[in-house]
Amino acid sequence: MQRTDDRLLPVLLLAAQAAVWPGAALLRGVEPSAAQLLAAALTGGPVTMALAARRARPVLALLVVVTACALGAGPLPVGAVTVLGTGGVALALLSVAVERDTTTALLCVVTLEVWQALHGITLHGLGQRDGLDLLLTTLLYASACGTGLHLRRVRAARDTAERRLRRAESERDRLPAAERRRMERELHDVSAHHLTAVVVTCEAALGLREHRPELAREALVFAADTGREVGQALSAVRSPRPTAEDGPASRERLNALVNGFRSLGQPVTGDIRGLPGGFADEVVYAIVREALTNAVRHAFGAPTTVRCTHDDHRTEVIVRNGPVDPPAGTAAPGAGLGGGRGRTFLRGRAREAGGTLSSGPTADGGWEVRALLPGRVAGPPRSTVPRTYRVAQFAAAVGLCLQPLLPVLVVRADDASSGSGISPGVLFALLATAQAVSLLWLRRAPRTVLVALAALAALWPAAMAVSGYAGPVVLPPLMSMIATCTALVVLASRAPSDAGTEAPARSAAPVALAVVHAAAATVAVLLTGRGAGAVAVAGLASAGAGLAAGAAWWTGVRYGRRERAVRNADDDRLATWTGEAVRDAWAERRRITAGLETTVLARTADVVDAAEAGRLAETADRARDALAAMRALLDSVREGAPSAELRPQPTLEALDLLAQQCRAGGREVEVRRTARVPQRLPAAVDLAAYRAAETLLAAGGDGPTSLVLDAADGVLSLTATGAPHAIRPAVRERLAAHAAALGGSLSTSRPDTALLRLPLGPMTKNADRIDETSDTGAPAPERGDEEGPRCPSR
Repeated sequence: MQRTDDRLLPVLLLAAQAAVWPGAALLRGVEPSAAQLLAAALTGGPVTMALAARRARPVLALLVVVTACALGAGPLPVGAVTVLGTGGVALALLSVAVERDTTTALLCVVTLEVWQALHGITLHGLGQRDGLDLLLTTLLYASACGTGLHLRRVRAARDTAERRLRRAESERDRLPAAERRRMERELHDVSAHHLTAVVVTCEAALGLREHRPELAREALVFAADTGREVGQALSAVRSPRPTAEDGPASRERLNALVNGFRSLGQPVTGDIRGLPGGFADEVVYAIVREALTNAVRHAFGAPTTVRCTHDDHRTEVIVRNGPVDPPAGTAAPGAGLGGGRGRTFLRGRAREAGGTLSSGPTADGGWEVRALLPGRVAGPPRSTVPRTYRVAQFAAAVGLCLQPLLPVLVVRADDASSGSGISPGVLFALLATAQAVSLLWLRRAPRTVLVALAALAALWPAAMAVSGYAGPVVLPPLMSMIATCTALVVLASRAPSDAGTEAPARSAAPVALAVVHAAAATVAVLLTGRGAGAVAVAGLASAGAGLAAGAAWWTGVRYGRRERAVRNADDDRLATWTGEAVRDAWAERRRITAGLETTVLARTADVVDAAEAGRLAETADRARDALAAMRALLDSVREGAPSAELRPQPTLEALDLLAQQCRAGGREVEVRRTARVPQRLPAAVDLAAYRAAETLLAAGGDGPTSLVLDAADGVLSLTATGAPHAIRPAVRERLAAHAAALGGSLSTSRPDTALLRLPLGPMTKNADRIDETSDTGAPAPERGDEEGPRCPSR
């Protein structure tokens, strides 16, 4: 987010101060002395330099400005530091609120206000005549701090939005390539592990069938079972789960993997002392599986060890096999099966986990694979202020507040202050402070804050009466209106769904507050006895209060519309890029899946058929053919590219891509599909459910979002949790359209939860046409082939 260049503000403040004094004094013919000019220069110079560095050191700049103005006010005439003491201090407070945390900003405001109040009390006592300077100072500081907090919030939100947009734009082209790499890697894993195990087992049984004929039967059973597992694994590659499901513990999976290779005849020993958890566990499992597979291929029968250790800093995985010396004239059962991609894929997996991988021969003629990965998974440390620093802040604040009282506590004055009672300025400052503090809870409890502001507004006439206020009668009611107008601007700028109040209550808020302030102003004028008739006073007060409340409400509405327009434009861009990335990745998956179905799956089925028929040699040959087909498919993965003219419309099988792209944009998204959801859904339901999920994720806001797909009694339900924007009219209209097209329903009983129900039966004309097409013998469209390029559903 680009910041406004305001480096000239300190210079402009200094110029304005010079125009007020000594400029105005020179125009009146009063020539300042050399000492006064020197004191003004010594005051204005440090203030200007401190304000110039306010972004880097805002608290220090505030301290320098306040100290310089306080010291310079003594020898200089009235008005000589007025601009620097008000505008300069306000600008420094604004910088503190923008650049530092909320606690520091509020502490600076409170400390400064208390210091000035106690300083005035030590000079004039509690009964000074008006004390309106204290009220004006309170309002100035509260306004500066509130504006700074608002600017910081707006800047943070805008920076987050722009960062998310940049990340989404960069990920738009990365997702298809990442999907291609994922499928290439997982297809390689399936071929390297399952099919290699079939070849090794069958060829080993063929070599030993004269001495151990029972091994042939075991090898055939193993080949048939493994062939079916290959089909299931390839189905998982084609349609991965959107969110990882709970399964066996990582350590148990790794031990089972080691035992599986041991059962193939490879002497493997494991030393698995623990795993770090999270994504690193999957990487460790893949590295060990690939390393053991290579050991079976190239060093069958050689002693092999697997060692895995981890701590807070790193995870180390070592797979080492000894040398092998096969008998003369024989070849290892897995010879010639490798495609040369294993180490490349392993290094890629290690890099994704933030680690490194190396491999090479050992001193005794064996081979070693060593991976270094990050240690225990831990969330990012929370950025907190050290407790000692916070204690020092409060100690310094207390010391500054007590500084004006030191002369009173140390030096005993002979004459006490002649003032009696409490000045109106003190009471007004307390009321203004209470109003400013109540605004801090406006976003959490708007109704309560509005009621509190109305009650505080009614107390201003009482404060005028009990303190004997004799100043301008209109000034206190106007001051009391500032906080109310601020609340109305904030409330009007928020969308009705975000304001926490019903639409009628929001519309009535400015009217009710205008009535309260008009009544308070009328009472204040009548109590002083300086006004005209009660009817005239009430009319003027009502007109003024209504005009102020209406202007504040109109300003908030305009500001809110502009901000929502910018946010909606950003959301539309984000949704467009997300949709394009998902469609490109989905087209890439469909392209690879088509080759997978026509080659590898067919040859894997031949392996199962040969094994079930009891033909051991043919089973080994068919397994080698399947491996060759897999290698050919992997070679062709990078050659082709999906057609840009016709991209298939994603279905629910692309939810993992949609969730992955949302996570890449910085959002926490969880998608869960229960086992009751059929694997094949009606095309119309499949498309409508995906579009609804896309719309819900686009309307999910900034917090975590969860989607749950379930099916019961012939109805597919899609439940979205953490989607506060789903209740907005535009989003509800799109979701309702998706549901109505299939005779479904939409429910938004809770503010952040939406439930979409779609019947699985042929409830619409589109679905009827699909069913009729199927009945007449014409091929029904495959899922994902229904449409060409479209804009994402939003």
